[in-house]
Amino acid sequence: MMGTAANMNYAALVATDDDGIEVVAVVTAGVEGNATCAGDPASWRETTAGIEKVHAYAGTINTILLINAPLTASALARVVVTMTEGKSAALARLAIPSRQSTDLATGTGTDQYCIAAPAAGPRQLTSASTHMKLGELIGVASRDATLEALRWQNGLEASFTRGVFHALGRYGLREATFFEDIAGLLDDEDLELLRKNSKSVLFEPLVGAAAYAIAAVLDRVRHGTLPASVARDAIVQQAATLATSLAGHPDRWPEFRSVLHECGPGPLEPGDLGEARNIVLAAIALGWREKWRSR
Repeated sequence: MMGTAANMNYAALVATDDDGIEVVAVVTAGVEGNATCAGDPASWRETTAGIEKVHAYAGTINTILLINAPLTASALARVVVTMTEGKSAALARLAIPSRQSTDLATGTGTDQYCIAAPAAGPRQLTSASTHMKLGELIGVASRDATLEALRWQNGLEASFTRGVFHALGRYGLREATFFEDIAGLLDDEDLELLRKNSKSVLFEPLVGAAAYAIAAVLDRVRHGTLPASVARDAIVQQAATLATSLAGHPDRWPEFRSVLHECGPGPLEPGDLGEARNIVLAAIALGWREKWRSR
């Protein structure tokens, strides 16, 4: 028995098949409240006195997986792994942020599943590895059904995730405070024009591409792939691309890069999210000003 607050009208069903084997995934999903990454701070702890709450969040991904052939015990265990990887692949495609950390989400804290397969039959399957066709069917079905469920429940159609806030929200660029944050970088006329045309700016594909590049750099610095000593230069380079894309002047990239290098003091440390956000805000303001100044 599984429980969720997700709307049952949004349940997504995806069927896959190969050589007589069919896999059906039925998924309901919501990630706006408690999407998490494995290893995030937990919401509950179990003590000698029972389970106590640390924090409360809302959101659940529930998966029912139906397979039309019997499975060995080891294959059934592997089904759970492959199904979970399919769900996490859906969240990765949509760049869903964790609500408890700066990482991308791998699931929610209340995800549940049921798996049903015949107890016996002429053809027992022994592996649900992703190297096997059964694993492929499970991965595709669970991934695509999760994507479809999130499209209905949370409006997470893939193209809508191209926006700057989706790309950089986990690094402090918030829609709720955006105009307040950028107000000091624009004069009144430019700010009002931005308010009236914000979607054309914040969902512009090349601006979104640069925003995702900035998020990727911040991720790699935070995880140690890139040294902190290059973080600021790397962010400024991508921010200059964002600004020239917004302004429509890729030929001015060296000029914009030089201007953005003057934003904020010193090197960017891995945890200094406010400094990274300030560079992005400066890039948006610069690109927006120059878009109209040069016309």
